[in-house]
Amino acid sequence: MTAVWTLPMQAALGGRAYRIHSDYRDVLEILRWLDGGAAPELDRAERWYVAMRLFYPEFPAMPQQDWPAATDFLADFLAAGRPAPTGPAPRLMDWQQDAPLIAAGIRQAAGQDVRALPYLHWWSFLSAFDAIGDGTFATVVGLRDKLRRGKKLEPWELEFYRAHRAAVDLRPAPDSAAEAEKQRLLAKLGA
Repeated sequence: MTAVWTLPMQAALGGRAYRIHSDYRDVLEILRWLDGGAAPELDRAERWYVAMRLFYPEFPAMPQQDWPAATDFLADFLAAGRPAPTGPAPRLMDWQQDAPLIAAGIRQAAGQDVRALPYLHWWSFLSAFDAIGDGTFATVVGLRDKLRRGKKLEPWELEFYRAHRAAVDLRPAPDSAAEAEKQRLLAKLGA
């Protein structure tokens, strides 16, 4: 049962150990690809393929029959070995949009700016993320949840929301059709 106290640094798949990119910055980039932020025109299967290439340095040499187990390992790794949620949860945060707020909260929780560290395992990063207490990030997420559920905001919350609306309102998920139209119009303009 010591597995919960260790940080995985490789994946055992098909009788072979594969190195993985376990630094939190690498994983945040993988998440950006998986959520469509990096290339909205890609479908879900294509985004997972890119994620696998980013996560496993030796992915090109990995036998295709190991891909399902490799995908499962990546999904478990992203969840830090935690049980999968029973259903889809409402979107209350965005790793990219909220990066400055998350960094500040993690700095407070960890007692140092983790961005300055040359390496920090994804699971250790998530532990610090989970320890974020009161602060701007918690306020923003709390406001998003109240707004999502149609709850009345307290006067101070309403004032905060009006002053920081751009930070509170989540930007919509990337839309491949809108991006294609934007590129078409830019091409027409010669930009």
